[in-house]
Amino acid sequence: MPFRLLWRNLFRHWLRTLLTVLSVAVALFLLSVLNAIDRGLDASIAEASRTRLWVQSAVSLFVNLPHSYEQKIRSTPGVAEVVRFQWFGGVYQDPSNFFAQFGVDPEKWLASYPEIELVEGTLADMRVAKDRCVIGQDLASKFGWKIGDHVPLIGAIFPRLDGSNWDFTVAAIYRSKSPNIDQSTMFFDFDYLKEGQEAGAVGGPPGVGVFLTAVEPGASPEAVIAAVQETYANGPQCVRVTTEAEFQRQFITMLGVVPAILRAVGGGVLFAIFFAVLNTMLMAARERTRDIGVLKAIGFGDRAIGGLLLLESALVCTFGGGLGILLALAAEAPIWSVVSSTVPGFHLSTVVLLQGLGLALGLGVVAGLLPAWRAVGLRPVVALRSEA
Repeated sequence: MPFRLLWRNLFRHWLRTLLTVLSVAVALFLLSVLNAIDRGLDASIAEASRTRLWVQSAVSLFVNLPHSYEQKIRSTPGVAEVVRFQWFGGVYQDPSNFFAQFGVDPEKWLASYPEIELVEGTLADMRVAKDRCVIGQDLASKFGWKIGDHVPLIGAIFPRLDGSNWDFTVAAIYRSKSPNIDQSTMFFDFDYLKEGQEAGAVGGPPGVGVFLTAVEPGASPEAVIAAVQETYANGPQCVRVTTEAEFQRQFITMLGVVPAILRAVGGGVLFAIFFAVLNTMLMAARERTRDIGVLKAIGFGDRAIGGLLLLESALVCTFGGGLGILLALAAEAPIWSVVSSTVPGFHLSTVVLLQGLGLALGLGVVAGLLPAWRAVGLRPVVALRSEA
């Protein structure tokens, strides 16, 4: 196979080749990122704990449960611990600075999540006062917060009735060891909120958003689910108990058709780039009709000529795919900072990268088949007479 001719042909129209490479690079960048987001959503379900259950109102996730439910749930056989969780929904300076905040029982919360470790500060630092909070590493990096900093929040759901802001002090910073848990959330003492409501200083709905229920080792999660739901089957408020995987699935479902849209966009991008590369290779083959005739006339076989076009197409797409993957790796950290609160499992894994390269190579081979087939079918006399 005339490899020197291959390189000459690649740079024969260098601008067209460059634009094709860049087109493939952009496509593979998008496909890799979309694939990583899709896998991240799946990972948040796959990595969910089997020993954590979530008890919520059967009406809606946004309807609180009475405080009294905590004791009955804890007394259910197979339950090791119950942790109160309350979505706070505060605003930091501006609504665009969104991040999640939850009121929890600090000691029980941390004990129930072995995937979380405190990298700065301690649980004892959080016990100093009710207004102490724990924040994730990504949240700390985003706003430049450190231990001892104050975090003022406007109470959107739970406003202070005197019109003042809530004031939290950073006591510790945590790191997550699981794609199931993000590093962009703030946790504070649930009693800080509860006591404010009981004192008449804080508005908002009373009760508890959800109860995290830790199952004892060896106990059946299904049996615990059935027992808790049976306890409240006749009220005063019915509950729905789900595994952590199902609870995570609810949040993904709240994203609507986003996962399906991601796959559709990825397919559309791949479809468009395929025809762009195919058109480029057809143009290249047509321009080289006389060259192909000369090669056949001096003794080059159909296999060598067809392979030349196939290899050219594969190289263009592979170069573009490699460039796209490098761009995706360079953008991984900035993208993570944007999507981590929704897709904590976002990660450009080796599988994603290898799939991208394989896809680029396959795209090049498939796009080169038609030009190669047409070149193989050319008769030398007809090709030499061509004016292309």
